[in-house]
Amino acid sequence: MKVITNSPVETRRLGEKLGRLLAPGDLIALTGELGAGKTVLVQGIAAGLGIEDTVTSPTFLIIKEYPGKIPLYHIDAYRLAGPDELLDLGYEEYFFGQGVTVIEWADLILVLLPPAYLRIDLGPGPGGEEKRCLVFSACGQRYVKLLEELKRDVDLGC
Repeated sequence: MKVITNSPVETRRLGEKLGRLLAPGDLIALTGELGAGKTVLVQGIAAGLGIEDTVTSPTFLIIKEYPGKIPLYHIDAYRLAGPDELLDLGYEEYFFGQGVTVIEWADLILVLLPPAYLRIDLGPGPGGEEKRCLVFSACGQRYVKLLEELKRDVDLGC
């Protein structure tokens, strides 16, 4: 599934729609260059989960936890020296916990991801500095169904 957003507000709104569909144990793997809109999307996901805290990139902390009815575990793999460093942080607690895990720069730790997850590749959209193209890929039946639900609520814009 591919979605074009025209602004950070639309990217955040898309994240909110996705967040409302997520359940404990879900894992979202985000990829994209600096400034692609990953953190904006996570802010929307948090809002969709009902989390009221201000969500910021956990670049220097690696992992931030946001409490809520369904907690959000926000991981940024950008500064990791490699997958082994995440092993030392006890990633299993997050990947297989009671919350939703969203990983920025997930392409740097693909070997650690479980077989089932939702991958979202973010990049520049056509014809505008604020436009973004988000490509969704479902790994596993849970995420195939999740994308089917999301499609019903989203203007694909392409």
